[in-house]
Amino acid sequence: MILIKNGRIKTMDGPELEQGQILIENGKIKAVGVTLDAPAEAEVIDASGCLVTPGLIDGHCHIGLIEEIIGGVGSDVNEMTNPITPEMRGIDGINPMDEAFDEAVKSGVTCAVTGPGSANVVGGTFCAIKLKGKRVDDMILKDPVAMKIAFGENPKRVYGGNKQSPFTRMATSALLRGLLFKAKQYEEEWAAYESDPEGKTAPKFDFQLNAMRPVMQKKIPLKAHAHRADDIFTALRIAKEFGLEMTLDHCTDGSLIADELAREGRGILVGPTLHNKSKVELKNKSFETPRDLTAAGLKTAIITDAPVIPLQYLSLCAGLAVKAGLSEEDGWKAITINPAEITGISDRVGSLTPGKDADIAIFRGNPLTDVDYTTVATIIDGKIAYCESDQ
Repeated sequence: MILIKNGRIKTMDGPELEQGQILIENGKIKAVGVTLDAPAEAEVIDASGCLVTPGLIDGHCHIGLIEEIIGGVGSDVNEMTNPITPEMRGIDGINPMDEAFDEAVKSGVTCAVTGPGSANVVGGTFCAIKLKGKRVDDMILKDPVAMKIAFGENPKRVYGGNKQSPFTRMATSALLRGLLFKAKQYEEEWAAYESDPEGKTAPKFDFQLNAMRPVMQKKIPLKAHAHRADDIFTALRIAKEFGLEMTLDHCTDGSLIADELAREGRGILVGPTLHNKSKVELKNKSFETPRDLTAAGLKTAIITDAPVIPLQYLSLCAGLAVKAGLSEEDGWKAITINPAEITGISDRVGSLTPGKDADIAIFRGNPLTDVDYTTVATIIDGKIAYCESDQ
């Protein structure tokens, strides 16, 4: 059992406690309050003068699938042999021994939603993982959490350059629709069989279409890579055609269409913004985008797309959005509770709530406003994953 005391606690789902306490038991948050009744044998962490927050969460990255230092040998993020690969599973490409994990934890990041890249029209499934461990199977928070799809320049560049479909945005949409039509029919056939299997022959198993069943059942959303406004609207159009759940990831042109997006009410994950405008569809990339989307009433998260931006700079990205006009409170939401809610993992993480996982970050200074802040400790599942004093 661990007792954190004397810290300024940002619960993210309740009032901020100036001199608060958190009691941790069996990997979960047992209680949060001003004065708690803790057993004498509890390990005590004195957070005097420190800010205590939920562990930070990145709702869209590729940590573990694109490894540090080793280049192409460590890149397992895009299966660029077929534009339609829903059967790929991000979990199978993650190397938790990559040094990027430790660097992220040292900066208070405890959870990431990671998976395939955007080379393919349909890339495979993302998973939500904790960032401490040796074996990815033991780090999983939720798998699958979403099915990656991509619009815009990337599929066109990868396949069009070889005179292979998709050569145009039309072809990207057609390939996706084709898969969804088949997946819809496949799901209907299996649902009918499973509801009354007696005397019936099971439909023929299809590996790719079977991977799409959680999407068609609305158990997980499509995770749509879309930067440009027209690509965002195409993603929305197709999701509506098939009645599917979807998040909008990157959303670089969000400020231009915030009013339209507000009518849609989809979760939005913005970024990566702390890098150069490396292609045409990033023309309108700006740290003002989270401010504009939030002002329009949209639930907005900030992402690194790591390793595009190393995951340890997630709080820096939120701080730069705050500098660009986003309120500090909304900045904290954008890297804690909002990504948790958007990606469907808020029952476990995102706020300091009794019953949730004890994923907690303790800072000296404020990562969103202070350049010289330090991480005092990072706790994942009730265990100290990083401690400044041990370094």
